[in-house]
Amino acid sequence: MSTPPSSAPEILAFGEAMTMLVAEHPGELAEVERFQRRIAGADTNVAIGLSRLGLHVGWLSRVGTDSFGTYLRRTLEAEGLDCRHLNIDPEHPTGLVFKERAQGGADPRVEYFRRGSAASHLAPADAEGVDFSALRHLHATGIPPALSASCRELAETMLERARAAGASLSFDPNLRPSLWNSEDEMRDTLNALAARTDWVLPGLAEGRLLTGRDTPEAIADFYLERGVKAVIIKLGPEGSYYRGHLDGGLESLTMPGVPVAEVVDTVGAGDGFAVGVISALLDGHSPRDALRRGNLIGSLAVQVIGDVEGLPDRAHLNTLESLAE
Repeated sequence: MSTPPSSAPEILAFGEAMTMLVAEHPGELAEVERFQRRIAGADTNVAIGLSRLGLHVGWLSRVGTDSFGTYLRRTLEAEGLDCRHLNIDPEHPTGLVFKERAQGGADPRVEYFRRGSAASHLAPADAEGVDFSALRHLHATGIPPALSASCRELAETMLERARAAGASLSFDPNLRPSLWNSEDEMRDTLNALAARTDWVLPGLAEGRLLTGRDTPEAIADFYLERGVKAVIIKLGPEGSYYRGHLDGGLESLTMPGVPVAEVVDTVGAGDGFAVGVISALLDGHSPRDALRRGNLIGSLAVQVIGDVEGLPDRAHLNTLESLAE
């Protein structure tokens, strides 16, 4: 287990990490007898990916006093995450998720046991100990605002304080319609949050649902009109699209996807893409290079069973990028 630096994290993510139990063999969950334990959560997938690339990443959340919470903390710290803002909630349990073993590249079925979890009770008070002055970047998703009213308040607080401190902000909608009271509430809430960030990273279907617009260009313009600096849209196997303000002008470009011989599990591909784009932009690379890295890491994520097993460290990434040149 690595020891976190004494300095405050330069990158921060927040939300719910869950213990995930993945079926050892394909088939309906009702028939599965053996599972492998892993970690799950879109927010933690991105945090882990950025940490593997050598960034000092902090994780803000809550876990229960149960063994699953202990497992999550140990796993995240072993990945190099700074967990000084991971609080223990003695009154609520750690969330769980069960996942089928995917076959033939199909999306695996998942079943969540997260209602009333420790993380769903996150609130603005959980951000009181954060040193926002040390923050370089904040990554947010649409999942925490869907968990509870207090989580939504925390998301608003995190974005407001990070922006006031001068940090850059990224937002991935990560739509979870079943967690919302209505589609209208989901759309209005997430669009309002997205408009307070710099980089918005929806999937094409997500963008269509949230904006009511059809093309990548029109979806991007929806957010650019509301003050966002850049919109990066995931197009699945077809690649990705960028539209944003650069050097006083508006730049648009599309980058084809990276061919994959065999798709094992698509869960986590969008998070891998986010890791690539965010890290490249933080490294000072061009939008074109950011799309290229996002597509590359996204392609690695679909070739493994787990959500984070395909995320590379910096040395591996450097090798892959040099081979792709």
